[in-house]
Amino acid sequence: MRDQPWVMRTYAGHSSASESNALFRRNLAKGQTGLSVAFDLPTQTGYDPDHELARGEVGKVGVPVSHLGDVRALFDGIPMTGMNTSMTINATAMWLLALYETAALEQAGVAPDSEAATGVRAELSGTTQNDIVKEYLSRGTYAFPPAESMRLTTDLIAYTVSTIPRWNPINICSYHLQEAGATPVQEIAFAMSTAISVLDAVRDAGQVPPERFGDVVARISFFVNAGVRFVEEMCKMRALVALWDETTRDRYGVTDPKQRRLRYGVQVNSLGLTAAQPENNVARIVLEMLGVTLSRDARARAVQLPAWNEALGLPRPWDQQWSLRMQQVLAFESDLLEHEDLFAGSHVVEAKVDELCSEARAEMARIAEMGGAVAAVENGYLKGELVASHSRHRARVESGETVVVGVNRFTETERNPLTADLETVVQTVDPEVEGRAVAALQAWRASRGEAAVETSLTALRDAAKGSENLMPATLACARAGVTTGEWAQVLREVFGSYRAATGVSGAVGTAEAGPEMLAVRDLVRRTNDDLGSRLRLLVGKPGLDGHSNGAEQIAVRARDAGIEVVYQGIRLTPAQIASAAVEEGVHVVGLSILSGSHRELVPEVLRLLREAGAGDLPVVVGGIIPDADARWLTEQGVAGVFTPKDYGITEIIARIVGIVRERAGLP
Repeated sequence: MRDQPWVMRTYAGHSSASESNALFRRNLAKGQTGLSVAFDLPTQTGYDPDHELARGEVGKVGVPVSHLGDVRALFDGIPMTGMNTSMTINATAMWLLALYETAALEQAGVAPDSEAATGVRAELSGTTQNDIVKEYLSRGTYAFPPAESMRLTTDLIAYTVSTIPRWNPINICSYHLQEAGATPVQEIAFAMSTAISVLDAVRDAGQVPPERFGDVVARISFFVNAGVRFVEEMCKMRALVALWDETTRDRYGVTDPKQRRLRYGVQVNSLGLTAAQPENNVARIVLEMLGVTLSRDARARAVQLPAWNEALGLPRPWDQQWSLRMQQVLAFESDLLEHEDLFAGSHVVEAKVDELCSEARAEMARIAEMGGAVAAVENGYLKGELVASHSRHRARVESGETVVVGVNRFTETERNPLTADLETVVQTVDPEVEGRAVAALQAWRASRGEAAVETSLTALRDAAKGSENLMPATLACARAGVTTGEWAQVLREVFGSYRAATGVSGAVGTAEAGPEMLAVRDLVRRTNDDLGSRLRLLVGKPGLDGHSNGAEQIAVRARDAGIEVVYQGIRLTPAQIASAAVEEGVHVVGLSILSGSHRELVPEVLRLLREAGAGDLPVVVGGIIPDADARWLTEQGVAGVFTPKDYGITEIIARIVGIVRERAGLP
């Protein structure tokens, strides 16, 4: 008997709710069987489009959702009770699910407190990612401190188990851990430790009766990354299946094997895709897909694939279609789904799985001794381990020990017809999107009833100060017309703010012995002597982009080269960066932006430096920056632009030192 294929998705959303809705409809018409919604960074971090930190970020990496009206437009014409919707949302997961439920009830034409509403809620299926722990480690879209964030997570889980029974209230997410440098063992151990912390918190909160705890376990899902080492990736998933079954049985006493079954979705490795010879990414994507589909006993429940050109910019609809077709060919043309597990009884696979399980248990025990995943976030252990692991990986790539085809080996190439016109090979977001979003937000605020808004926000504030479940108050806010930023701001006022550890200070250098590094260290020493002071580099992350892996590796390598590094982490305004550059007396500013907001934020930093009398201070920029934008930034006064094509970090450091010497008039 042929198995049913997994849910097929593409991760999509940009510009506005209406444009994203049109994209969703086209993708569904092409055979996509579920939706995976990408939200823009202001939505993910709890800011409205008119907030200072939202500048340049609106609609760039996903769809902006500011209020209930946006969700209505996003799912216009798409039956929400018949759709499996995954939402990549964490800090504001409760808010987005409240908007989603409210819109679904409106779409069905039923009142929230009616008997019919219970039936609508029972038909809603999908996932809120809602794993805040990994946001402190890799992706950076946290909004509140860890303990308070965990409260939001557990409240949402308790609500969905009793009210939206088919909803997955959390994706324990190891995806971004791999992108941040995690080894397979770290992926398993960190994800399992997070799951244990979440389940412990739900159990201890007392909102779910003990006899229903199996229902909680049954709705916990995972979201993983699949790299190109597809045999190892497949074994990693079999190991996670075994450990999840073991943990839920032994630690939580869940006796039903169906409730203990590992349920996971996957996005294959996006940051492993290359800008050099990007056509090679197609082979990488296929191999990564095989790692989570070949093994029937550890097969993904849902798969979404990146596009071949994601290292160059925002994929076009045609690029997403190509990735969807890869899934469809495997599922419907091959015979994969006609067989039992292909690896059962393989001594090679069993040995690898046993090795991964053993090492992961040891790492989980270390984390448990610290007090669990949340404590290991707060003490900086998890972040430091990831930064160090990523540093070792980068060193292997740069030395050639780890081969990346087209990047550090086999670099000779014919002219690529896919990238012949780099101006059209990716989709661009209309720069007017932000202005239209702000105008629409103002119109929404003007049209709503302010008394209802204030009443609901007061109730939310009171609930946050107490211990009651925050979902009812959040639903009331959604129905009253509260905005994303207003909901989050009330919780910021009650919960406070938080800055996660950067992991840079504890990372161990990995490039000490190489001749290239030795040459750079010598250049730094000579520059120190010529300047009469130690060379200082400010690494800045302006805006809401929380993907800090590149910035962290630059900071670690620069420090290894003998440069004094000033790095304050993510989510800084241009004014904060310019002020720090002047106050710290740095010799060069390095800005890291992967969200596409470089055209708005970089010129602002340059302007503020000029106003502060530091206009001669060289500024370099790194990120996913199209060639045309790189030329434009240079025209604006940027001294150097680095993109994914510049994979040699030691070489980048050497070039930055050269820029400082040139700007200082040194030979």
